[in-house]
Amino acid sequence: MKGDFLMSQPVTTNPLIIMCINMTVVFVVLISLSFLIKLIHAIDPTKEPEIQSKDTEDEEDTAKETAAIISRLKTENPEPAPVIEEGISPEIIAVITASIAAYGVTAGQVRAVRVVNNKNSAWRSNALTSGLTNV
Repeated sequence: MKGDFLMSQPVTTNPLIIMCINMTVVFVVLISLSFLIKLIHAIDPTKEPEIQSKDTEDEEDTAKETAAIISRLKTENPEPAPVIEEGISPEIIAVITASIAAYGVTAGQVRAVRVVNNKNSAWRSNALTSGLTNV
């Protein structure tokens, strides 16, 4: 009989008390999630171990060795010279090279720059609808 009475009547109808209870529950869950995230970062198995050097001389030696390896690789595998077609002006090649370098691609990764004379390309259609006439 007592259980039925408690189930049918709310404990409180005061909205401020209900709000405080709900906010407390939400903040307790958020704080516990914060601690869980910190715990995961502390025991992260995928994190690379930090390498601490004992001397700055070791760093200088490593830098010299790296520079020697890079210079040796450049002499063994020189980058191919870029091929410039007849119809492309040097200014256009310079702009294309600068934009590719800004994107992060090295000159050795670019094989060729060619003019595409496709009359039905989406770029040309967009230029024509935008009002550019020299396309």
